[in-house]
Formats: sequence, C-alpha cells, structure tokens
Amino acid sequence: MSKVGLMVCGNSGIDYIKHKYDITVIRSILFMGEEEFTDFVDITAEEFYKRLSDNPALTPSTAQAATGVILQQYEEMRDRGFDEILVITLSSKLSGTYEGCMLAANMIEDCKVTVFDSYTVAYPEARMALDAAKMLKEGKGLPEIIEHLEYIKSNHTFWFSVDTLRYLVKNGRLSGASGFVGGLLKIKPLLGLTKDGRLESLEKIRSSAKSTARVIEVFLEASKGLDIEPFLIHANANDRVEYIRGEILKARPELKEIIAYPLTPVVGAHAGPGCVCLGFIEKK
Repeated sequence: MSKVGLMVCGNSGIDYIKHKYDITVIRSILFMGEEEFTDFVDITAEEFYKRLSDNPALTPSTAQAATGVILQQYEEMRDRGFDEILVITLSSKLSGTYEGCMLAANMIEDCKVTVFDSYTVAYPEARMALDAAKMLKEGKGLPEIIEHLEYIKSNHTFWFSVDTLRYLVKNGRLSGASGFVGGLLKIKPLLGLTKDGRLESLEKIRSSAKSTARVIEVFLEASKGLDIEPFLIHANANDRVEYIRGEILKARPELKEIIAYPLTPVVGAHAGPGCVCLGFIEKK
C-alpha cells in the first residue's frame, strides 16, 4: 500500500491553525521595499500588518515559490518514505503556484504527485488539507479523499469586504476592476470568488459600514436553512470581526461559534489591511 504525504500552500493560513498532522507547507515570497521575506518563516501576519500600519505608503508585492524549491520539497518527502504526494494549492486563477507544483510533479522520479486546484484560498483551502490529513490517518485512499475535496470545492462560499482597492488594483488581482469608473480607490466594494476560483467585484459600495452590513446580509441570505461551518478571515480588522460575529450569532444563535483566522501576509498584500472575509462551508 502506498504511503501518501500531504502538502498545502501557505496561502491557506494553515500555519495559524493548531493541528496534529504532518503537513508540509509550500511558502510564497513577500517583498516590502528592499526586503524579501518567506511567508510565516520570516514574517507573521501580525508583524506584516503592523508594518503596513506604521508605513501606509508601502505597497508590498509577492512571488510564488520557485519550481525548483517545490521540487526539492517533493524530493525531501520522497526521501522520507512517501511514494505518493497529494498537493493542495490555492486557486490557479489567483497564483501560479498550481502551475509550479504541476511542473515540479513532472520533474520528480520515483514518486507520484497529485496536485489539487482548490479554486479557493485561505480557510477553505486549509480545511481541505486538515480533512485530507485526517482521512489519510484513518487509512482512506486518494480517490475518496479527492472526492471529499471536490465536495468542499463545490460547497463553500465567501465574500470579501475590503477597506481599499489600492492593493488589489496595484497587484492586478481584481477581475472586472474596469467596471469601477471614477473614484476607484474610494469604493468599498463587495467581492467574491467565482466557481472557477477568480476574484470578482460583486457590488459597488461607498462606505466601510455599508460594506460590512452587506457582507452580513448576503451571508445570512445564502446560508438560510443550511447546516454550515461559518468562518471569518481578516487582515488586522479585529473590531469589524467582532461586530460581524455578534450580528451573525444574533441572527443565527444555533451556530454558537464563528472562528476568525488571520489573512496571511502574502494574501493580505493583495487584499490590504482592514479586509474582512465572511463565509461558510456547507456540511455533508
């Protein structure tokens, strides 16, 4: 029987979730001014957002892990005794990480690599990795695990409320941005991910308060009558998180808890400080 290893990219935020599993992390690179950081290794979310707060003029940029670095990680896992590797990446529409993982998969010998495009980012991607790790520990095979990952891929949704579009526009990550005519950087739009993993603008909103209210409204509309795992993700926006959590639990007290996770520096470099994401995964 094959011994299967598990990898996930750091854009999932897996580093900020306590767990007991053996999961290798593919780390992207962050650039701030003349400095270069490996995500989470050299800089944490808290440190990153403090730097942006201290120097709002900074416009960070990012780079995916080099194919050679990914190949080296594959080889290290193979040398540890894994003859198969399951790799879960953020959406291929948001980064070249998926392509890099595929290229490296074609370069390694004596190890089969399956690369799964999650079509998502942040917590839903981390949930995929955690569930896959649990299923591997239970002795489940890759076909059953992939089927489960496909379920999460098709049965989760979330919405972003950003405090500024400056970072998304600067880094070219917002599809349909041309639809915002005039006053672009003053808009606090509602953003979402498409079913094929692209970030898109959904509604033009003129204030943070209205954007926050709209995130809550669409969440409650979309999750009505569903058995869900809700989640919050944020870029140093604790006050907004607490407000949103309070409003959701007031409307749906049966949810009992909504865990908030930090948006990693590499993803936060595109979303910008103050971003809040609210979403859910529908339970089977």
